[in-house]
Amino acid sequence: MNKVVFHIDELEKWAHTMGNIQNLRTYGEQAQINYDIVVLVNGDAIMGFLVENLRDTVGKLEQKKVEFHACNNAMHSHGVTTGQLPTGVIVVSAGVADLIKLQDAGYAYIKP
Repeated sequence: MNKVVFHIDELEKWAHTMGNIQNLRTYGEQAQINYDIVVLVNGDAIMGFLVENLRDTVGKLEQKKVEFHACNNAMHSHGVTTGQLPTGVIVVSAGVADLIKLQDAGYAYIKP
């Protein structure tokens, strides 16, 4: 299984990242390659979880086995509560530490 983590820390990068994920999933289906995809969200991008159309996209991708991680530090600094996150989003204590852990576990790092 190929593992990849997409890192979003700017709100305006959400759409680009979602497009990258869709393209990778489409390629994987055509090439019969399974991808384990994690999206780590920190910084100002944390506010994307509150945008309705992005919430819908997150929900659809989670159903397709894409995992979303939200940085607790970013949530705290932007006043976002766990209850405001889409169902299934995993809160991690520190986004940068999560990135290190994922890369140590063999995840390729992509920052759109």
